[in-house]
Amino acid sequence: MIGAGITTTSIALGSVLWVELVRDLYHMLSHYWQPLYRLHVWHHRVFRRDLSVMSETIYRQAQWYNDVPESLVMLLLSLVLVGIIYGWGITGGWAAWAGSIYTLTFLAGAIARGSGVPYADKITDITHRQGDFTEKPARWLVNRPYHWRHHFDNQNAYYCGTFTLVDKLMGTALSLKGKKIGVTGASGSLGRALLKYLQLQGAKVIALSCGKENISITVNAEEIAVPTITWEIGKELELEEKLAAIDILIINHGTNVHGNRTMEAIASSYEVNAFSGLRLMELFFTTIRTNEDLVRKEVWVNTSEAEVNPAFSPLYELSKRTMGDLVTLRRLDAPCVVRKLILGPFKSNLNPIGVMSPDVVAAQVVNLAQRDFRNIIVTINPLTFIAFPIKEFFVSSYFKLFSHGATLQK
Repeated sequence: MIGAGITTTSIALGSVLWVELVRDLYHMLSHYWQPLYRLHVWHHRVFRRDLSVMSETIYRQAQWYNDVPESLVMLLLSLVLVGIIYGWGITGGWAAWAGSIYTLTFLAGAIARGSGVPYADKITDITHRQGDFTEKPARWLVNRPYHWRHHFDNQNAYYCGTFTLVDKLMGTALSLKGKKIGVTGASGSLGRALLKYLQLQGAKVIALSCGKENISITVNAEEIAVPTITWEIGKELELEEKLAAIDILIINHGTNVHGNRTMEAIASSYEVNAFSGLRLMELFFTTIRTNEDLVRKEVWVNTSEAEVNPAFSPLYELSKRTMGDLVTLRRLDAPCVVRKLILGPFKSNLNPIGVMSPDVVAAQVVNLAQRDFRNIIVTINPLTFIAFPIKEFFVSSYFKLFSHGATLQK
């Protein structure tokens, strides 16, 4: 009985996931196949940036040209799945009708909106409701901030309608195209590599360096000068105006005193690896004032796998763990998405015996960010993939239980 129940539940859930997959692929195809795009473009003509409707007439037409056909394709292919399940004679095959029933709710909603039924839009078109955003773009379920980005950030990304799985698989869960991205520690090996791979994804990169030289990167055999902002540790407030113009801040600078354990080494390690980054992150948070800021702005922090593994440099480990825990604490109620970069030993001036290539690490960071990983692990050590999620879960849970913060506000 238990086995039959599990099978039935699996079939029902699978049928729902199937029609959602159909919907997301139909949506993506609508942006690339002209016959469908002529219908889908009505949907993009409807909304202003605050998600208010341009015209009630256009809104209703968009339902008949886009939402109703989309739902009919979902329904047709849900019936195909039902036929296959019954054809195979699988026990509990009747549960495959769940996908069809699920689809009928979308079809009924689209018809009601197209017919101008009062309040149908408010009840059934949740991701297009007008008003201030009260949450960040979600990870697994499409919410209003997530879908807003499809309309006004990049129409060739964020295709998913309910679940974000397809975007994660395709690397369209975060678009970097046109984003202004600032990278600290830009003169280092990883900093330059990040600038390069972000540039390749269409980002407008900005180097933040404590050195005095202008930064350049080589992309496709061409040397490109990167706009460079010079700053000093301890003078983060001077960057406020610059940070306001940045969409994504990558906190990547650091220091490694190796075996030194003097008071000066302790102070330097914590100041550079923890407190400076914390001040920059907090300053960046103050620049998030509008719906668009909340949706587009992010912070990525290179905390290192020293959070959970020895780095054979005690002060590097201690200071990076401190920064890692502070990021875990602050992102509980941060006003934007905060990602952690948990990176293994890559070759750099800080770690000349590192075994990974900075280019490989940077490429993987960018790749995983586009799949909306909030904790981006790039390492050769398989234990980190086990130890870090466990550590992060318990530390985050502890902070939730025994600390409190301000309500998310713009």
